[in-house]
Amino acid sequence: MTDASGSKTSRFPTTAPATPFDPTAYPPAWHEVVGTVPERVGSRVVGGHVRYGHDAPDGTTPCEGYVAWDEALWDDPSGGPRPAVLLVHDWLGVGPTVRARAHMLARLGYVAFAADVYGLEGRPATHDEAPAVAGRYYGDLDLLRGRLHAAYEWLVAQPSVDADRVVAAGYCFGGSGALELARTGADLRGTVAFHARLVTHAPSDAPEIRGSVLVLGGGDDAVVPDDAVHAFTDELRAAGVPWEVTLYGGAPHAYTIADQPSFRPEADRRAWVAFTDFLTHVLV
Repeated sequence: MTDASGSKTSRFPTTAPATPFDPTAYPPAWHEVVGTVPERVGSRVVGGHVRYGHDAPDGTTPCEGYVAWDEALWDDPSGGPRPAVLLVHDWLGVGPTVRARAHMLARLGYVAFAADVYGLEGRPATHDEAPAVAGRYYGDLDLLRGRLHAAYEWLVAQPSVDADRVVAAGYCFGGSGALELARTGADLRGTVAFHARLVTHAPSDAPEIRGSVLVLGGGDDAVVPDDAVHAFTDELRAAGVPWEVTLYGGAPHAYTIADQPSFRPEADRRAWVAFTDFLTHVLV
């Protein structure tokens, strides 16, 4: 992409020049997972970090997300804005897991934007710190929803994004976050939650959800008991929200996280197919 003077510019306002997927920046376990989505001939998939802010009564929190896209899709002047997926990270924040998934989605032709729930100054440094950091947002849904809505507003404001064709998706903590964003009435074509905590609210705000909901959980997920699944689907059913829940037998919590002992490759592959089929269906 070039400006009027012929100088190279980035399609999105990345903090540094966008770069292709670099395996050295990811744990080895992710190399094979990303490789299951080969780059198309002639594609130029790149990604980079972007800065934006969450404005709240107590001030503005600086956030840094990550966006990936295939620049080759705009070689044809008739290409136009692209459908997008707003990704929400697990409880470790914007790291290799969500960046790898962003590149996988970009290889399929989507703009993939990984939102930053925690902000630049609030990220956990280790797995041991993550529960307390994530717990702050589980316990303050207004804050969680506000951070995600700021990311959503940034995404749909980008000229290269089709604001009418956006899906929110997330893993673990991020799956819960994607569902909370949907409950705000955000204009989403759909919402996808991988092994997310499934909660209900009283009074229910499920009627605010726009588009379909897809939950891809682990059949042996101790974090999400069967009664939570039933209560969640009952709430969506009562609200008239189109929904689908798939549980993969033998899959524990966090079964899609490639560099963790909980990873189950077969369940992850099947869930990815279900996810991408859903995107094809709702983002037409």
